[in-house]
Amino acid sequence: MSDAAEPIFDPVIKRLRWRCRRGMRELDQLFERYLDRAWATDSEAQRAVFLQLLECEDDKLWRWFMGYEECPDAALAQLMERIRQLPA
Repeated sequence: MSDAAEPIFDPVIKRLRWRCRRGMRELDQLFERYLDRAWATDSEAQRAVFLQLLECEDDKLWRWFMGYEECPDAALAQLMERIRQLPA
C-alpha cells in the first residue's frame, strides 16, 4: 500500500497499537498520532527509533514530551519533536 493509511487489521499495526497503550491519555494520543500519520511512510531507521521510544519508561516519556527534562538521546528527542508537530 503506498499511502499513509494502513488497514487497521494489519497485524504489525495492531501489535504496535497495543504497545502504544501506556495508561496515560496524553502519551497514548501522541503515539497513536505517530502511527496514524507517520509510521507508514517512515524509513526502517525511523521506525526503529520509534520502537526504541516505546521501550522507555512512561515517567521519562512524560517528562521528555512535556519538556520538563531533556531527552539524552538525540534520535529520540528528534522523533519526539516530530510527533509533537504532527497534526492531531
